[in-house]
Amino acid sequence: MSEILLDARGLTCPLPVLKANRMLRGLAPGTRLRVIATDRASVADFQAFCRETGHALIAFGEEGGTLSFVIRRRQETDAASHSRP
Repeated sequence: MSEILLDARGLTCPLPVLKANRMLRGLAPGTRLRVIATDRASVADFQAFCRETGHALIAFGEEGGTLSFVIRRRQETDAASHSRP
């Protein structure tokens, strides 16, 4: 399984999530995106983002003030169930 890295350190809300969303759109289903961030608001932002979009937040951690999120891009078959009318 491939994993792509997005370094969003130093960016504030909502930029880490917006940049992650842009990257995820270009990735194949099932690909993992690791986002490194420093904004504490990213914790709630990524949880809500994944809940709303159907992507899976499969790991989260913090070390020395740096946050790490691993998101697995949703499968295409899941997209229809998360689209809005």
